[in-house]
Amino acid sequence: MGLQLHNLEICESTPLCAFIEYTMLCYAAQSVNTVCGNCEKLDILLFKVPPTQRQNAKMNCDQLKYDSRHLQAALMSWQQKRIRKQVEASEREQLLGRQFTANPDLTTINIDYALQQQNSLYNVHQGVDEMLQTGSGTLESLRNQRSTLKGAHRRIVDMANTLGLSTHTMRLIERRVLEDKYILISGMVITLFVIVLVIVYFT
Repeated sequence: MGLQLHNLEICESTPLCAFIEYTMLCYAAQSVNTVCGNCEKLDILLFKVPPTQRQNAKMNCDQLKYDSRHLQAALMSWQQKRIRKQVEASEREQLLGRQFTANPDLTTINIDYALQQQNSLYNVHQGVDEMLQTGSGTLESLRNQRSTLKGAHRRIVDMANTLGLSTHTMRLIERRVLEDKYILISGMVITLFVIVLVIVYFT
């Protein structure tokens, strides 16, 4: 039986007649079915064997069952592999027989679409660069305003000390300067947040 399966594999790899291959396949399947049927008969005949020999007979029967299942699985595997190769060969023939023609209109559309994408990316990068430059200028302006406010605060404190203003007035001035400082910091944070959102959106 193993030799028959080996012969089937040879048929698979050599250009033999399809009729011979089909005949060998049917013969192998019939042989496997015969072996399985004999194993079932042996199960029945085990009860007629003397008890002293029944254990050995059962072991031999189990071995035959195992071998028959192995042969049946090998035959099914070979059949599946044969069908899969036939399908692959058919698909390969269809693919090789198909004629491919160039489509100039589709090529032109693809090139135009690629150019549009490239131009759009260039415009986005240019816009992001301009936004970054604007943001840098805004931050520099805010730094200058902060320095100016610090200098004004210092001068006001000096003038207040010179003029002898009251403590209450000094506290009001300091509170206003602190509020201006918070407003300045909030403006810087909001500006940075807007710049980050624009960069993330365009990239």
